[in-house]
Amino acid sequence: MAKGMREIKRQIKSTQNTKQITKAMEMVAAAKLRRAQLAAESARPYADKLKEVVGSIAAGTRGVKHPMLQSRVIKKTGYLVITSDRGLAGGYNANVLRKVAAEIKEKHSSPNEYAIFVIGRKGRDFFRKRNMPVVEEVTGLSDSPAFADIKSIAASAVRNFENGSYDELYLVYNEFKNAISQIPVIKRLLPLDDMSGSAVSNYEYEPSPEGVLEVLLPKYAETLIYSAVLDGKASEFGARMTAMNNATKNATKMISTYTLAYNRARQASITQEISEIVAGANAAQ
Repeated sequence: MAKGMREIKRQIKSTQNTKQITKAMEMVAAAKLRRAQLAAESARPYADKLKEVVGSIAAGTRGVKHPMLQSRVIKKTGYLVITSDRGLAGGYNANVLRKVAAEIKEKHSSPNEYAIFVIGRKGRDFFRKRNMPVVEEVTGLSDSPAFADIKSIAASAVRNFENGSYDELYLVYNEFKNAISQIPVIKRLLPLDDMSGSAVSNYEYEPSPEGVLEVLLPKYAETLIYSAVLDGKASEFGARMTAMNNATKNATKMISTYTLAYNRARQASITQEISEIVAGANAAQ
């Protein structure tokens, strides 16, 4: 009985230590979430204004031709997948990887029909284990990534579309809604075929509208990728905060269960000792 009680006490102590860790991780994730959410929200006005300018030029310039604005026959597809470097974030990585894997399985019959750019160690490891074609990868992003951190992979993904390595490019990431809701999405980034409805503004361009468009279109696409990365970071911390909160609650329930079992075992031990004392006293009479 004593051995069983010692084992229960060890379980209680171990679970209490785990609870302290998960609670601390929840608080850290909450603090990082606030910063990441602010960064994601701050990046949107710039992307929106850039879209307005690009759309205005595209709408106001007749006969403008640029590879990033033109749809073509789909022979090969590019995917830029955003995941995290670490786990302990609930279904954050699993949901987005499951979604892109299902999309690839449904649309493609051969690895020659698609190419993958991946941000995050979890995504890289996932695709490597399945021998899926990863063209470029970025890992080790900070909790507050700068545009320079993903500039290389973003520029490469856009450039490969421009030079015809593939005919469309999709962004795959977790879209941040709130701290407890992150939605895995697949959004077509290129070609930029949603510019036709933009209003024409009275801008003057140097050297020419076409020249400005040549510079701004890749910049706009790269900005959308960076905005998705920031959205992904906010989603990651929201998912981790929720996961750690659930783990803390589960640890609390387990401690309560173990404590109840310990008290019952202790009561049984006391009852047994009293019974033995009474039996001994009766035998002595």
